[in-house]
Amino acid sequence: MATTDGVWPDHLFHDLDRTGPIPLYFQVSSRLEAAIRSGEIPPGARLENEIAIGERLGLSRPTVRRAIQELVDRGLLVRRRGIGTQVVQGQVTRQVELTSLFDDLQTSKHSPGTTVLVHELSPAPENVAGHLSVPVGAEVLHIRRRRTSDGSPVAILENWFPADIAEITREQLEDQGLYQILRSRGVTIRVAKQRIGARRAHDDEGKLLDIDRDGPVLQMERTSFDGAGRAIEFGVHIYRPDLYSFETTLVAK
Repeated sequence: MATTDGVWPDHLFHDLDRTGPIPLYFQVSSRLEAAIRSGEIPPGARLENEIAIGERLGLSRPTVRRAIQELVDRGLLVRRRGIGTQVVQGQVTRQVELTSLFDDLQTSKHSPGTTVLVHELSPAPENVAGHLSVPVGAEVLHIRRRRTSDGSPVAILENWFPADIAEITREQLEDQGLYQILRSRGVTIRVAKQRIGARRAHDDEGKLLDIDRDGPVLQMERTSFDGAGRAIEFGVHIYRPDLYSFETTLVAK
C-alpha cells in the first residue's frame, strides 16, 4: 500500500466488476472516497501517480484520471504541481445559501412564471451520470422549464435528479421554485460546483427566449451536493444576457 511514490489501498479494488453496467471510474472513485472519508487514507496523504495506479488495477490512464478528477471536483483531493495528488488537509466545505432563479425573481420584486417543457424519468446519459455519481443508464428525473420574469422569457432551466428524488410533480414546478420544493422535502443543498460561460443559442433556445436563433446566451452548469457530499442535482441553465447577469464576490486566500 505505501510506496515511495505515494499510497494506494490495494485491498479495496480486488473485486472490481469489469463486465457489469457500473462504470469502472465510478467504482474506483466511490471506493477511494470511502477510504478517504473513513480516514483509511489520512489527510495530507499523497496518492500514487495515475500511471502507477492504472498498472496496479489494470485500467487505462483516462479511466484512472476520471476517477481521481471526480474526487478533486468534490474537494476531497487536490492536485499540486511538483507534489502530485493529495488528500486535502481536513475537508473544506463552504456552507452557502443557494437560491434558485424563482427565489431571485421574487426577492427582486419581479413576478416569476414557469412553463414545464419536459418532466420525465429517463436513463442517465454519460455526462449526467458522471455529475450525479450514478451508473450510466440509471433512471433519473429529467425536467426542462422556461422561466419568465413579468411575462418576458429570461431562462431555460434543465435539471436531472437521482431517482429517489423523483417525486417532484409538474404542478409543483409550475407554482414553486425548485429549491423551495427540495427544502419542503427536507433536502438541503449545502455546496455547489458551478461553471458559467457564454455561447450562441442553438436548437429551440432562440425561439423559447425570444431572441435571434443564434443569439448570445449565458450558460451555467451546476452540480449541487447535500451535507453528506451526495450529488442531489445537475443543471444546465441558459439565460438571456440582456435580462439576467451573475454577480460574484472574490475573496483572497
